[in-house]
Amino acid sequence: MKHPGHVLPTLCVLALVLAFGGVFVQSRGLAVEGDLVLKRYVENAMLPPSVFSHWYHRIRYRCYACHPSIFEMKRGTRITMDEIDKGKFCGACHNGKVAWSVSFDSCTKCHVEP
Repeated sequence: MKHPGHVLPTLCVLALVLAFGGVFVQSRGLAVEGDLVLKRYVENAMLPPSVFSHWYHRIRYRCYACHPSIFEMKRGTRITMDEIDKGKFCGACHNGKVAWSVSFDSCTKCHVEP
């Protein structure tokens, strides 16, 4: 199933990923302009903040795919793992069907040192 905001063919995305050595696939702490660093630490957990690669998502989807239906355009929205697990925020797509699912095996895809 194609996401309604899909704008680039798979080959173009693959070419970008190969050209940049996969940097934008997992963000490995390389936050660029437009990325969001969610600076909330989990108490009693050894997790760094999460880095949302806005640029990587933006090359695949148009703004209306996420805004305002999934994410309101305002600062200070509280995003928790409980909400994501319930299919809200990132969990709307990162559910194992549209994109990789959020699990203990995928923590380091988002939780990286910026």
